[in-house]
Amino acid sequence: MTQKSIPTPFILILLCIFSLTLSGCGLGKMAREHQQAQSGCVELKLAYHLPANHYLSQGMERFAQRVNERSQGTIKITTYPAGQLYTDKSMNDAIMSGGLDMGLNSTAMWTTVVPSLNVLDVPFLLNSYEAVGKAMNGSLGHTLTTEMERKGVHPLIWVDYGYVQFCNNSRQLKKPEDFQGLQLRGYGQIPAETIKALSASPVTMSSGEVYMAMQRGTIDGQTSGTTAMYQRKIYEVGKYLTMTNHAFCEFVLAMNNTAWEQLSEEQKQLLEECAEETREEIHQQTKEEDLKAMKLLQEHGMDVYTIPPEDIPLWQEATMSVRENFIRNTGDLGQQLVNQCLAANN
Repeated sequence: MTQKSIPTPFILILLCIFSLTLSGCGLGKMAREHQQAQSGCVELKLAYHLPANHYLSQGMERFAQRVNERSQGTIKITTYPAGQLYTDKSMNDAIMSGGLDMGLNSTAMWTTVVPSLNVLDVPFLLNSYEAVGKAMNGSLGHTLTTEMERKGVHPLIWVDYGYVQFCNNSRQLKKPEDFQGLQLRGYGQIPAETIKALSASPVTMSSGEVYMAMQRGTIDGQTSGTTAMYQRKIYEVGKYLTMTNHAFCEFVLAMNNTAWEQLSEEQKQLLEECAEETREEIHQQTKEEDLKAMKLLQEHGMDVYTIPPEDIPLWQEATMSVRENFIRNTGDLGQQLVNQCLAANN
């Protein structure tokens, strides 16, 4: 009996159906990875939780666009803004596990994994935007990068968010003793210690609860950057803004280390170049955005007071226990980080 051969077109149709079937099951990922390997295109997901109109968000979009255009099809970055893919609380685990290729998140959210990052919240260590740039581009940034890499994460760039201030509803805070008796919301361990060192009571709550808590009088005020205060319309429920510049909020664009190592040297270089251009743009914007938000808060009725430079030693003395506790908890590394911050001021 003669066996009939199956026509070649029919075989191709069967292969297509089989491929489509695989894409709908567990082997779909393997098929896609094979396809990427064949095409030479690496697809990366970039997530951030900030709203799309925030200047850091716009920076991430520019970064992705630069990479996509300059890679000539070898890298495709898809962005997921405003917590669409992961929130700030779930993002870091996703990056470390490989569920997310890269994400932009605040260093405050990384401190449970890398405690040394708390140094940026230690009060009155970095006295200017220039000092922050010098520190993060120099020895401080290098040390913190090494600490994150030990956790299987590759920091692509450190991204400036801005200085941290105080606002409240009771009185203008012109001296450390003016904090006596206030209840203020802090955004982490070190901010809470700073509030306590100033003789106020720290309160823990999410950023989304602050507006209502101030409106109802549950808390007297809070600490955050001016851009965050303006976005959350704190001017509607807060009377006094004190520009202390006591801590600096930094974000980090971090990448899963396995995803990073799978890139070619040319691809790594391209990502670094595009990221560095974006970092420099944001660094130049940060001071402008901080001051712009401060003026907007003032225009909306907030009473603004800026601590004069000659009074800073009084505030440093009042909060010195926070620095000492940080060094005690982190040992020689903590002392090294503090010294690197102070050296950047010169």
